Amino acid sequence: MAPEQPQQRERLACVEVADNLPGVIGVRDWMDPAGPALAFTPAAWRAFVTGLRGHP
Repeated sequence: MAPEQPQQRERLACVEVADNLPGVIGVRDWMDPAGPALAFTPAAWRAFVTGLRGHP
């Protein structure tokens, strides 16, 4: 099996984030929109994103 191109790996790791609902941040796999989704409070989502920014 040939290694994936960097662009392909990046596409496979994408999620959609919905911030248009009051009090809820929805996250799902963009390649499986009918699949499961996660729901975060805005504070929990901010903490998650802040944590990611602190890691390479």
